[in-house]
Amino acid sequence: METSILTLVTFFPTVGVILLMLVPKERHDSIKAIALIIAFVTMLLSFMLWSMFDPMGNGMQFEYNIPWVMSLGISYHLGVDGISLVLIMLTTILCVLAILASWRSITTGVKGYFISLLLLQTGMIGVFCALDLFLFYVFWEVMLIPMYFLIGVWGGPRRVYAAIKFVLFTMFGSLLMLVAILYLLFEYQAFSGEYSFDMMKLMTMPTAYQDQLWLFGAFALAFAIKVPLWPFHTWLPDAHVEAPTAGSVILAGVLLKMGTYGFLRICLPFFPDATMTYLPYICVLSLIAIIYGALVAMVQKDVKSLVAFSSVSHMGFVMLGMFALNLQGVQGSVLQMINHGVSTGALFLLVGMIYERRHTRMIADFGGLAKVMPFFAAVFMITTLSSIGLPLTNGFVGEFLILLGTYKANNVYAIIAASGVILSACYMLWMFQRVVFGKVTKPENEKLNDLSWRERLIMIPLMILIFFIGIYPQPILERMEPAVKQVLSHVSKAQTVELNSEYQIVETTEPVIVIGANGQLVKGEKSCRK
Repeated sequence: METSILTLVTFFPTVGVILLMLVPKERHDSIKAIALIIAFVTMLLSFMLWSMFDPMGNGMQFEYNIPWVMSLGISYHLGVDGISLVLIMLTTILCVLAILASWRSITTGVKGYFISLLLLQTGMIGVFCALDLFLFYVFWEVMLIPMYFLIGVWGGPRRVYAAIKFVLFTMFGSLLMLVAILYLLFEYQAFSGEYSFDMMKLMTMPTAYQDQLWLFGAFALAFAIKVPLWPFHTWLPDAHVEAPTAGSVILAGVLLKMGTYGFLRICLPFFPDATMTYLPYICVLSLIAIIYGALVAMVQKDVKSLVAFSSVSHMGFVMLGMFALNLQGVQGSVLQMINHGVSTGALFLLVGMIYERRHTRMIADFGGLAKVMPFFAAVFMITTLSSIGLPLTNGFVGEFLILLGTYKANNVYAIIAASGVILSACYMLWMFQRVVFGKVTKPENEKLNDLSWRERLIMIPLMILIFFIGIYPQPILERMEPAVKQVLSHVSKAQTVELNSEYQIVETTEPVIVIGANGQLVKGEKSCRK
C-alpha cells in the first residue's frame, strides 16, 4: 500500500474522467455525483497519506521508482516530503469544495466541465509528487489544458482573452524550463556517462557558476510567471475575474503554489550559487509585489478583482519568506501557501455565492448584507480577518514566521514588508464594510437569501482550517521541518570565493580547499591555480 498510495492519489481523479466519458452528457445529476464521489475518495486517500507519513523522517517518503524510457533515463519516480504533502492535502480538499460550489452554477457543458476539473486535479497532484524532471514537466503541461478550457468555455464575457493570455504566459515560461531540463540532461550524461532526469541524481551534479546563473533564470522565469511575481503578474487578474468560481478557487488555492513549489524543489537546491546571486533581486521584486498588489487592490471596484490583486500581494510574502533562507522564513513561506489557499479560496467562494444571487460583483451594488444574510456576513468576516492576519487565524501564523525570518536576514526588508500587512487591513476592511455593513443600498439586496445548507457545508471546513492552523499549526510545521532543513542544507553549499588577482578559478570535479584574498578557508567545487 505504501508504494502505491501516491499513484492512487495522483491518478484516481483520472479514473473519474474515464467514468464520466461513459455517462451520457444529458445526465447532469449522475455526472456531478460521480465527480464528487471521485474527488471525495481522492481526499480520503490524501488523509491516509497524511496519517502514514512519518513527521520525523528525512528525505522522500512513499517513493515509487520504476524505469519508463530507459534509453533516455526517464523513470516513473514519485515521492513526497513534508512540503509536497501539505500541498497535496490542500489540493484534494479544495477540489471537493470546488465541485460542490459548481453544483448549481454550471448548467451548460456539465460533462466537459467536471472532466476538466478532475483532469486538472491529476495534473496538480502530479507536480507535487514527481521526482523525475520529465514527469514533472509532463504534469506541469497537463494542468494547462483543462485550466484553459475552464476559463475559456465557462468563464465571463472576456473569457477567451483571459484564457489565451494565461496560456501564452505559461507556455513561454514552460519553453524556457524545457530547454533548461534538456541542458541538465546532457550535462549529467557528460558527468556520469548515463542519461537521467532523476531529481535526486541531478541535484548532486556539480554545475559551473555561469551555468547555474542561466539555468536558475530559466526555471525561475517559468515559476515566477506561475506565482505570479511582479512584473509577470498581468495575466492573473484577468484569469481570476473571468474564470468561474471553482476555477478561481483552484487557480488561487493551488496553481499559484506550483510556482513557489518549483522554487523550493528545483531552483534553491539545484543552483545554490545562483540562488545567492539572485537573492537580492527576487527579494526586491517580492517587496514590490507586496506593496503594488495592496495599493492596486485598494482602488478596485469589483470584489473579485480586489481579491485577485490581493493574491499578488500575499504571494509576494511567500516569496520573501522563502528567500530569507532560514528555517522560520521558509516554514512561514510554505505555511502561507496553505493559508492563502484556504483564505483566498474562501473569499472567491463567497464572491461566487453573492454573484449567483445578484449577478454583479461591483462593491457599490451591495451594502447592508449583514441584515439579510447574517450567516454569510459572519463567514465573510472570519475570512476577511484571516486574510489580513488577525491573531488566532491562520494568516497570522504564516505572516509572523515570514516577518521573523525576513528580519533575521534583512531587517529593512522586514520593515517594508510589514507595511504590506497594514495596507492589507486597509483594503480588506474597507471592502468588507461597504459590502456587509451600513444600510441596504439596493432594493434587490433586501430579498437575498442567506447561505443554503450546501453553501454552509462548503464554508464550514474552511472556517475550521482557519482557526485550527491559527491556534495549533504544529502538526503542519513538524511535518515540513525536515524537508525545509534539507532544502536549506543544499543552499548552504553555495560558495562565494574572492581570490587574489594572481589566481584564477578553473572548474574541477574534485572538491578542494580554496584560500580567499581575505585569508578565509573555503571548501567548494572549484579549484584555483597560480
